[in-house]
Amino acid sequence: MKFMKLGSRPDTFYTTEAVRSVSSEVSNDLIIQVKESRYLLHKFPLLSKCLRLQRLCSESPDSSPHQIVQLPDFPGGVEAFELCAKFCYGITITLSAYNIVAARCAAEYLQMTEDVEKGNLIYKLEVFFNSCILHGWKDSIMTLQSTKALPLWSEDLSITSRCIEAIASKVWSHPSKVSLSHSHSRRVRDDISCNGSESQRHKSASKGWWAEDLAELSIDLYWRTMIAIKSGCKMPSNIIGDALKIYASRWLPNISRTSQSNRKVASDSDSDSASEITSKHRLLLETIASLLPAEKGAVSCSFLLKLLKAATILNASSSSKMELARRVGLQLEEATVNDLLIPSLSYTNDMLYDVELVMTILEQFRLQGQSPPTSPPRSRLAVERRRSRSAENIDFEFQESRRSSSASHSSKLKVAKLVDRYLQEVSKDVNLPMSKFIALAEAIPDFARHDHDDLYKAIDIYLKAHPQLNKSERKRLCRILDCKKLSMEACMHAAQNELLPLRVVVQVLFFEQARAAAAGGKVTDLPSNLRALLTTHGFDPLKHTGPLSTTTSIHADDQWSVSGLKSPRSRSSTLRMKLAEDNGFDEHGVTRNGIERSSKPKAIRGLPNQPKRMLSKLWPTNRGTSEKN
Repeated sequence: MKFMKLGSRPDTFYTTEAVRSVSSEVSNDLIIQVKESRYLLHKFPLLSKCLRLQRLCSESPDSSPHQIVQLPDFPGGVEAFELCAKFCYGITITLSAYNIVAARCAAEYLQMTEDVEKGNLIYKLEVFFNSCILHGWKDSIMTLQSTKALPLWSEDLSITSRCIEAIASKVWSHPSKVSLSHSHSRRVRDDISCNGSESQRHKSASKGWWAEDLAELSIDLYWRTMIAIKSGCKMPSNIIGDALKIYASRWLPNISRTSQSNRKVASDSDSDSASEITSKHRLLLETIASLLPAEKGAVSCSFLLKLLKAATILNASSSSKMELARRVGLQLEEATVNDLLIPSLSYTNDMLYDVELVMTILEQFRLQGQSPPTSPPRSRLAVERRRSRSAENIDFEFQESRRSSSASHSSKLKVAKLVDRYLQEVSKDVNLPMSKFIALAEAIPDFARHDHDDLYKAIDIYLKAHPQLNKSERKRLCRILDCKKLSMEACMHAAQNELLPLRVVVQVLFFEQARAAAAGGKVTDLPSNLRALLTTHGFDPLKHTGPLSTTTSIHADDQWSVSGLKSPRSRSSTLRMKLAEDNGFDEHGVTRNGIERSSKPKAIRGLPNQPKRMLSKLWPTNRGTSEKN
């Protein structure tokens, strides 16, 4: 750290009865009141260098032996005034980055200019500031920090702006050309993923050598410094992102739902201070969000979700939350389930997690890079010029352009897995409405789920956490499940799951046996516990030696009409049962509205007899059939 000494005389200031004075053979003739402190000094050394004191003494002539001058608004306080006073007496003073701002503002206030005396204090301070302070990295940062005590004076004297420009210019330079501190070698508290070789990590760290030192700045000065850094040169976006993560880990607290709840029940005496702290953190978070680089991948999705979680708890502005949600949506495939578990602080519901916010993120993921739903109209001249190109080629190119600008197929598969595992966590919440569960599950397109095992597990957890669901609600919930996409292990579990509607159990058994038959394997008998489950619902599986056949009666709510079906067509009986129920008929051939049906429903009359053809025609249209009902 650089410092400068001025003057050569020893310090002769002393304090007597709360009055500061200086030892001298000449009697004192000037009393200066600086805020609460009183100084008993001499006119000659002070007035010879301070134009303001000359004017004040001349404007108020006093015949008393001690003329009194009031300086109530002195910048920098008594410490800065005493530095200037000692300079006038020739007493040795030491200037550094710690006190140069206060000394410069005090000298400006006293008007210690070259017009009063050559080589006055302002001149000496400016030379030291420009030649030493601004050339040092740490000195520039410390001086910039000290401007917070005198913000208006520092702005008027361009101290703040000059420090920011000096810091930015050093960031643009190679670190070998800058006198560095060693703070950048400290371990970063926020987890930053490091991929690649050791040399690449070292190279990345050397590019961001300045980040931890700047993290000591207050948020307003940090914002101005980062703006100057970003506007001055082409700084890599990931370096800016890493710097923002370091700053956030330095100043943003570990906010949780518990701490927020404790804040709500705080005493009245603490409410004002708690509100002030929350406002400070909110401003800090919104400022960090505004500094995020526009490039995708500049910061990790995990860091963005941490900011979004803090924004929710701190009640940040809607624009900040929406921008963070949009940024998360652009790289949602990188997120983890824990990242998405954002606490809900809504007063309108008691849900543990903010599912609506996750729905918004999913919508942003779906909308990224989308083109308009239809291609823009082409002019007649353009059509004439493209006579040789068919309409099919044009449509193909348009679809390709949309596909290239949107999220990749692999990203959609990862997001589908992420959402299903997120559903497994939030489904434990007893206050989660079924409509939100279904909406979140249906936000994922069918092609993105290669299997429904994770979705089935989420449904199972939801059913266990919500035992009050009636039969129709459980049926509605299970409509989002595609039984033919369940693995062998999931099928075995679902077939013995007493919480599932019976129709789902039958579908699982049907597809499992159809899959075994299609693979040429042997269809085994049902386990004893499963036979017991079917028996409780009216099935007698011991009467059937072949694949699952349901020619017996079941409870009215789960009944499908399958009368007249013989053994060779037993594999299609489950389908007939399902279609009969979906059409709304009871066991007597009457609809639930009391209208008598025909001898055989149209859907059943058109069914194929062969199991393989039936399997191929059942599920492509099954979802549409369920949705109609």
